[in-house]
Amino acid sequence: MRSLGRLTAIGALATLLSACASVSPGLPSSATAELSQDRAALIHQWTEKLAERDRALVSMQTDAVMEYSAPDRHPPKVREQIVAKRPGSLRVEAFSAFTVALIVATSGKELAIFEPSRNRLTRAAATADTLNQFIQIPMAPADAVALLLGIAPDSATLAARPPDAIVTEGAMTVAVWRKENSSRRELGFQDDQLVLVRMRDADGTVDYEVRYGEYQDLGGLTFPYAVEATFPKAHSRISFRYKRPIINGEVPDSLFVLSPSSGGGEQADLDNANP
Repeated sequence: MRSLGRLTAIGALATLLSACASVSPGLPSSATAELSQDRAALIHQWTEKLAERDRALVSMQTDAVMEYSAPDRHPPKVREQIVAKRPGSLRVEAFSAFTVALIVATSGKELAIFEPSRNRLTRAAATADTLNQFIQIPMAPADAVALLLGIAPDSATLAARPPDAIVTEGAMTVAVWRKENSSRRELGFQDDQLVLVRMRDADGTVDYEVRYGEYQDLGGLTFPYAVEATFPKAHSRISFRYKRPIINGEVPDSLFVLSPSSGGGEQADLDNANP
């Protein structure tokens, strides 16, 4: 009877471990599965609070220090002025010494790049490739705006359903949601603040990972002053440290449109460039 009891217990443990593995493939082996009802209720509370905060965030204007690294590029830290407005409007001014070296702006499907030193205005499709080329964020404009604002993608949708798995990574509690195409979205929380957004492909590899920190209260909204994103496929990392951000200030749409200078200047279209 004791042997039968031991075999039954071993079988139950194996079934439990198999179930845990089935809901969290591709997660770090050091993560500990926690699927208790109380932990799920806590995740629901955090995601609802996050969704409410995300709905209230509309725009941001800030000075920032950007640092970027990739196998072929290791430029120094760059001072920037960033204006981001949902859903996909973005303007970035990069400075060299005390002058503007580059202005990138988009409010829709087109990206405009102005180089003051050459008096050159270039237009291109607003895609992940062009944003990666000019501001080192390999994302479509709407996703880049969400990244810079500290907004979790589809937070309202995630708040409406329980996660498929909950794991612990160090001091973080990470909730995992599966998508229809078997890819996964992971949100990490610490002290009820969003500190991690991670996207995994269907095979479990990381598409991108964003970490947020140094939260401060800005007019009743908590907002991160530190953003660090890694893109394993591009082997790149980019970080921003914001200085005195203005949240939900008045931002005219004209700010995201670059027009040729009155003095003429060179113009180019990357999409129609001759090979």
